[in-house]
Amino acid sequence: MSKPFLTLLLLFLALFPGAFNCCTKISDEIPKGILPRVERFEIQKADGLCHLEAVILYIGDRKFCVSPQIKRVKKWMKKKKHKIAGKKTHGRKQRRSKNNKKSEKQQ
Repeated sequence: MSKPFLTLLLLFLALFPGAFNCCTKISDEIPKGILPRVERFEIQKADGLCHLEAVILYIGDRKFCVSPQIKRVKKWMKKKKHKIAGKKTHGRKQRRSKNNKKSEKQQ
């Protein structure tokens, strides 16, 4: 490889780190055993560097690109987002001990 080409390639990778992580093909079907094993997922928009809408499912070091229009995937994502959002938005409630309740009543 020539130095100018290598320099341009490295510059491109530095400016657009997600360029090679895009899904280029998606599956319109998903096997039943996949969703329970998914560790995390991402939604790929059809804008910017990636020109295809997709849901990227990660299982271990493998990734699966599936259509965001699959009903089972939509339902699963909605359920997962709700759980994640619920954990982040709700703060931990402080529990009052019996001793604190008694001292509050006395005051």
